[in-house]
Amino acid sequence: MSRLPDRIPPGPIKLTYEDYVDLPDDGRRYEILDGDLEVSPAPAPKHQAVSGNLFSILHGHVQERGLGSVYYAPIDVLLADTSIVQPDLVFIDAARASIVSRRGIEGPPDLAIEILSSWSVRRDRIAKAALYARYGIRHYWVLDPDARTLEIYEADGAQYRSVERHEGHATVRTAVFPDLEIDLGRVWI
Repeated sequence: MSRLPDRIPPGPIKLTYEDYVDLPDDGRRYEILDGDLEVSPAPAPKHQAVSGNLFSILHGHVQERGLGSVYYAPIDVLLADTSIVQPDLVFIDAARASIVSRRGIEGPPDLAIEILSSWSVRRDRIAKAALYARYGIRHYWVLDPDARTLEIYEADGAQYRSVERHEGHATVRTAVFPDLEIDLGRVWI
């Protein structure tokens, strides 16, 4: 339990990791973005199928080559005491394995992937993208299962620039995994 403060600070209250660990385990996805609580419903089956398919492709490739680790939500990514997120998928390069702790991933992963849901478009494309770039996540992918698109972004200072956009059944190669051909036809359901 969080301890009760002896004073209430003026202005908006910013939540921290200590507050985060006290949130209920009720099937919702909780995140704290710059101290503000964000609550999401459980993902829809289509979202989960796309996530599982992409995880299978990336995990197999990464494991076969000893490149690092791929994790799927829910897993806590602690970017700061006031920014705890749960991207749909993350990749950690083997050289940076030390950022994985008993609490979660403590620091920016090498790649964060978000799969859009009808309610998450603004959050994933704007709020989380800005947060991810600011905290140094070098690569960011956004998948839209309905439009069947994959958008690839790379960090450019404290923001992202669009590098590629693929749709349908395209075959994709990326800077993160240059020797992997991702057949998007195997990702969509």
